[in-house]
Amino acid sequence: MAVKRVTYSSVIDAMDALVRSLAAHEQKYQMSSDDFYARYLSGKMEDSKDFVEWAGDYQHYIQLKQELEQRLKVVA
Repeated sequence: MAVKRVTYSSVIDAMDALVRSLAAHEQKYQMSSDDFYARYLSGKMEDSKDFVEWAGDYQHYIQLKQELEQRLKVVA
């Protein structure tokens, strides 16, 4: 399986892309990303390509969100 790597010019652009991807998965599977991820980690979801991608996007979203929150604390 080929890995597709995308580079964004800003953290905001990356966050926007992640939120759009998460929203598409949530709509397709009628489940929030938070609920999905908890179920995925507990082994209640299969390891399909869609779910592995969703889990990866959600992990990246959480990391980016934490990074942004830390940056905002420094500025405030």
